[in-house]
Amino acid sequence: MKTVDYLERKYPCRGDFIHSLYNLISTPDEDFPPSIYINGHTGTGKTSIVKNFLKICKQKNKKYHAVHVNCVECYTTKILFDHILEEFVRTEVRCETFKDFVETLRQFDVGSGNGYVVALDNADRLRDMESNVLPSLLRLQEFTGLNICVLLISQIPLEKYHCKTGLTELITLYCPQYTKLETLKILSYNYEETIKLLKLRIKDLDGGSDLEKKYVIVDQITQDFFNNYLNVFLSVFYKACRDVPELKITASKYFVTYMEPVLSGSVEMNDVAKLWRKIVTPLRSALSQVYMRFDKTQDDVISDRTDGHVENHSIRKMVQAFELPFYGKYLLIAAFLASHNSAKEDKRLFVKHHGKQRKRMQTVNAKAKVVEKMSTSLGPKSFSLDRLLAIFYAILDEKVGLTCNLLSQISTLVHLKLLGFVSGENNIMDGSARLQCTVGLEFILYIGKIVGFNVYQYLCDFS
Repeated sequence: MKTVDYLERKYPCRGDFIHSLYNLISTPDEDFPPSIYINGHTGTGKTSIVKNFLKICKQKNKKYHAVHVNCVECYTTKILFDHILEEFVRTEVRCETFKDFVETLRQFDVGSGNGYVVALDNADRLRDMESNVLPSLLRLQEFTGLNICVLLISQIPLEKYHCKTGLTELITLYCPQYTKLETLKILSYNYEETIKLLKLRIKDLDGGSDLEKKYVIVDQITQDFFNNYLNVFLSVFYKACRDVPELKITASKYFVTYMEPVLSGSVEMNDVAKLWRKIVTPLRSALSQVYMRFDKTQDDVISDRTDGHVENHSIRKMVQAFELPFYGKYLLIAAFLASHNSAKEDKRLFVKHHGKQRKRMQTVNAKAKVVEKMSTSLGPKSFSLDRLLAIFYAILDEKVGLTCNLLSQISTLVHLKLLGFVSGENNIMDGSARLQCTVGLEFILYIGKIVGFNVYQYLCDFS
């Protein structure tokens, strides 16, 4: 049980999953199940736990043989079989068919008491191969006569797999998303690393006589103070993102921003209300930059100013790295406008002859917005595919037909994580799907600058 204890310390809140894995495939002295299906959302620890579990079992028992394969990399049957055999046989082996694969595995098995585990990550990619590959792998124990188990790891449920010949019954293990309390517990383990990061940032950004004074303040930060910050952080981020690795990165990054007023002496460390008011706006604006890897450092900021906004050099590099097609750029602009404008304003913003609009006191007061209430600061809202295409055609000068190529560019934007599904991921064509734009205003401003489009003119906050 030392393996279980070690993995439970390394992966908190995953005890049930680790125990289930241990009971099924921990020792080759017992018969392995023919196949196990593991599914759960991204960032729940499936792959990481399985890889570490197999690594420990191999180290403890020489008769335990295991291989981890990513089906994204092994995109053909031949590459998949060759990769598995190379890990087991440790020599270069080539096989053309499933029959050759089975025969080679039998020849490799010398002696008794050996156990084999084949872990296939992103197993949903097996559906794109020949129709007999998935059913055959699930019956690999039957075909080879070996004590071998095939682990299928995926983000989608088993019901999404359809096979003409049918699939054999297999054990399923589910990795649920972390609850808010579990996420808080996991992030709290990052306390010491976050403090080290804060000291490094202070050293990089400041110097002189205040440096020692700030180090003294940092040394006074307790675990409870850090946990209070995490509560504030999760109150903003938990509904939008539950990917724990991403939350770890973002929480560490914005803890520096959270501590800035304390380090400058403008806010006391125990004044939680003032610290909340200082951090809430940066956190809400950060919602549109989840999964984006760029920081606004002093070296990145260049002297080119457009409409009073400082252009960030790292954003320019990121936009250039994506190399979006012409219509893809307009689709992304349309998605941003749909995410940050009210649907009630679409007629005024995008229809040329929309009629006169009466000026009421309510309308005038609504336009006198503070920064905290601006749509571009509150984060993206969801929109339908019909509304996205309507705005796209309204802002595009030329006439374009609704083709498969155009719709595929929406899928590309989702794949690049520039757009994200809120609901109805599998019902995109029937109009019930809801999406949201995940990029920030500065990113879209630079896209607009490339295609010669004035984004401000079509945003409620600025028009």
